[in-house]
Amino acid sequence: MDDQHIRARNLAAVRGAFTAVGMADADAQVTHYTDDAVLEMPFVNPPAHVEGRYAIRDRLAGAFTVFKMQLTIDRVIDCLDPDELILEFHSEGLVATTGKAYTNTYIARFQFRDGLICFQREYFNPNAAASALTPA
Repeated sequence: MDDQHIRARNLAAVRGAFTAVGMADADAQVTHYTDDAVLEMPFVNPPAHVEGRYAIRDRLAGAFTVFKMQLTIDRVIDCLDPDELILEFHSEGLVATTGKAYTNTYIARFQFRDGLICFQREYFNPNAAASALTPA
């Protein structure tokens, strides 16, 4: 498979994972991850380093009880390695516990193995999340 097809396959995995976020379906989301995947979110408090598909699923399932959102990809940055992508994206949604709107911007580094996400490091504005989580 050439680099163009590898990149397309990998981006399809991210798009599938993002579709599952919109459905708040952690089980569907992690079907796009390897069993040994790692999810890092350095800007949450405390910083998150989650290892394993099912640990990621559990973390996301908890988040989906609070955050209801859609993720939209704004920019795809191809890397030299076709099994690595940098994405800029944004969220639009609602916080279930406060009823407040939740919007944020993200940049994330993804690595892939055999068309599945094996590593995701996600940066976003924690102040936007904190504000949406604070009751009016």
